[in-house]
Amino acid sequence: MNERKGSVFDGIAADNPVLSGLMVISPVIICGDTIKNAQALIWAFSVITFLSVLISSFVPKELPYTLRVMTCALISSTIYVPVRAAAEEVYPDAIARIGIYFPLLAVNSLIVFQSETRFFRMGRLRMTASLFFYILGFDLVMLITAVIRELLAYGTINSRIADVDVLISGLGEPFGGFIFLGLMCGLYRKLRISLKSSRSAEKGDMNVSGK
Repeated sequence: MNERKGSVFDGIAADNPVLSGLMVISPVIICGDTIKNAQALIWAFSVITFLSVLISSFVPKELPYTLRVMTCALISSTIYVPVRAAAEEVYPDAIARIGIYFPLLAVNSLIVFQSETRFFRMGRLRMTASLFFYILGFDLVMLITAVIRELLAYGTINSRIADVDVLISGLGEPFGGFIFLGLMCGLYRKLRISLKSSRSAEKGDMNVSGK
């Protein structure tokens, strides 16, 4: 495992959960059309995921895999209840708009899949740092997507009228979100490949020069 692959910062760029792993994409596609929706989703996803994975890391590894997954789901569902209540107070309109995609955050891929395959294989301090940056990676994609889609689809920024000459109303629809996220994924992977190629070329030049 190389240094970059094992970095706790991977969740932001090198292995972004949305753009690289295509995890938790439904809320981004369906509900990431306004900043207010994004704020509600970011709040819920961050709190539920961080607390669920952190608390679940104390579940004994001696338990069968199925029981561990069920316990993690129970923990995240328990955390979801107060998070949902708080979100309804702060973002009532957004929660109604998000609908079924809000409770689905309690069983998102970082909790159900990445917990066992990545986070629980680390020491707790390293796991906490890595988890934080994976959550931040989702939050950044969610926010960037919402800002661009709201601006171009509705001509607003956080519900305030912006000076936009041409609107693309389809960006506010799920199919528009799917296309936009696909373009972001393509750009992300292109940049990542270009960066790796540049680093490989630099290492090759250093080896040839004997440095």
